[in-house]
Amino acid sequence: MTDPAATTRAVEPSLVSWTHWMYALHALSALIGVFGSPLIATSFVFGVPSIIAVVMNYMKRGESSGTWLESHFSWQLRTFWFAALAIVLIGLFSAPLLLLLGLGVLTWLVGVVVVGIWIIYRVARGWLRLRDGQTVGA
Repeated sequence: MTDPAATTRAVEPSLVSWTHWMYALHALSALIGVFGSPLIATSFVFGVPSIIAVVMNYMKRGESSGTWLESHFSWQLRTFWFAALAIVLIGLFSAPLLLLLGLGVLTWLVGVVVVGIWIIYRVARGWLRLRDGQTVGA
């Protein structure tokens, strides 16, 4: 990880605020999954707050290039897209197992819960690093 002071470009305070808002929207989707819908991962990937955060990310991603915030923009996008990919793969793996005495329901549920825990970790770690003014690792 690099030190924010070692970056080549200064960061606009408004871009730091923008990044906080993106983390807040991702956290809101995760909280909706905890308290509203039964699963964090599906709420995160299909939830409106996270989709808005992804759109926001793509809108300002170019402005973060060459700054310590670039790692946060990439971190958030990787979290969203890898979670979406994991849900699709879990679904593809679990669908045939559904024919075997409903085993697919169990594999899908366990897989999506694990992805949900991973999402909470990624959002929390990234947001805490942002709060401390640090880059976030790959």
